[in-house]
Amino acid sequence: MKKFIILAALVAFNTACDKAETQAPVAEEPNANAPAEAPKEAPSEGHAPAGYEPGSHEDWCGSHAVPESQCTRCNSSLIPAFKASGDWCAEHGLPESQCLICNPDLKIERPPKEET
Repeated sequence: MKKFIILAALVAFNTACDKAETQAPVAEEPNANAPAEAPKEAPSEGHAPAGYEPGSHEDWCGSHAVPESQCTRCNSSLIPAFKASGDWCAEHGLPESQCLICNPDLKIERPPKEET
């Protein structure tokens, strides 16, 4: 019986060690005081490319259908400015000027592409 208890303890210990080694590392939280930066890498699907001009056709968050330069869901550092200007829907957690739930007739349109 004593051998069985020791064997069971060894199996449990070995299994716990294997799980600890295979767990993914925990990502660090972003620094809330860091200044917002435009992405330097290639844009992810639906996001504006690096170096876009605010108000241009490229300034568009395809994931949330608003200008990338005003997308609080992608860049939470924009939230205080919207709140300070009184443009905030607390119920839905986004600018009132972008809240289609409160303003179903609201039209947010992407600027047209400039012809070169």
